Amino acid sequence: MEKDSDELAFADYWNHRYVEKEGEDTYDWFRDWEQLGAWFKDHLSRPQANILHLGCGNSTLTADLHALGFTHLTSIDFSDVVIKSMETKYKDLNTVWKVMDVRQMDGLFDDSFDIAIDKATMDSMFHGSMWDPPDDVRENIERYLGEVVRVLVPGGTFLYITYRQPHFLKPLLARKDWNLSVETLPDRQRGVFEYFAYVMKKFDVEEDSEDASEPVTDSGSETGKE
Repeated sequence: MEKDSDELAFADYWNHRYVEKEGEDTYDWFRDWEQLGAWFKDHLSRPQANILHLGCGNSTLTADLHALGFTHLTSIDFSDVVIKSMETKYKDLNTVWKVMDVRQMDGLFDDSFDIAIDKATMDSMFHGSMWDPPDDVRENIERYLGEVVRVLVPGGTFLYITYRQPHFLKPLLARKDWNLSVETLPDRQRGVFEYFAYVMKKFDVEEDSEDASEPVTDSGSETGKE
């Protein structure tokens, strides 16, 4: 991803980028399906699950999930340029594409998705120091996570892939609404650069969420799974 900049949090920047790179067929931030497919298979529920791809861009992820048998897919992005392009490219998939800001998902009902997936979208909201993020970063993240919690069903899961390290992100991602765990995804092809998967499971209605900020776990194993 480009150097962190507050410009990345605005649709105009991405519309310009997609127009400028019109010949670019697809692009996947933070690993592609070949590298992440097995991990997603381990973390996705039944094929009938309603899945929300947050900030889809021109990633192949929606098509890859569809090929795996997950057909109840909604992909959103605040760039109308890329949504129009993806709707045309994947018109035969019969999935839903919407122009929508992840920080204000007014067009989506409460408790309507089993799985929400973010691969680099939240990263576009970061700029400045990760040790002490600026107020606008904190506000954007809070709005975003609040919307994710709202649209997830009780017991639903939010999957977030990033290179940003747990000691920076745990304080920002911890909420009373869900349980947070972290998995390490070693890059077998390049060997040195680690990615992390943040897995946030929304509490069921009957679950006590008073201690939701407590059960935050890390994994250092090769698969990142304990």
